[in-house]
Amino acid sequence: MHLVPAERADHRIIDGHRVCDAIAAIGHPDDVRTAADRFSLLAEPGRLALLLALRGVGSMAVSDLAVATGMKDPAVSQALRLLRSAGAVAGERDGRIIRYRIVDDTLTALLDQVGPRPQPHEHQAPHAHPAPGQDPSPGRHASPGQHPSSKEHLTPTSG
Repeated sequence: MHLVPAERADHRIIDGHRVCDAIAAIGHPDDVRTAADRFSLLAEPGRLALLLALRGVGSMAVSDLAVATGMKDPAVSQALRLLRSAGAVAGERDGRIIRYRIVDDTLTALLDQVGPRPQPHEHQAPHAHPAPGQDPSPGRHASPGQHPSSKEHLTPTSG
């Protein structure tokens, strides 16, 4: 029981080797705090959605992230500020546009464990409405009353 801290040495221990192994597995408290902070970045659905989008496509601008996640621009900006201050993302200026990307490889590895894997796809030409007499399903537009988050009802965009 050489790994049991002195302040816990007087506690009842059933299996000393398992206790030592568990303490070793937990690691240093500072490392546990760092890991907990990293996980907390993923704990809010909006931030998680932003990170999954960035993991899937690389760098994106705030307005594009807002459209992709369904968040409002100010909420995206606020979340990106927090993610940037945590060292999770970085922004690169492209003229007047700032494109954000994930810079934390450990976070990327965590994101690989959740959400769908990025799938390459072909970009289709955008169109707002089907031509008269044309079946609306090839354009994959949401009909009134249908939720646009369903994959069957997405509008293709140019990119």
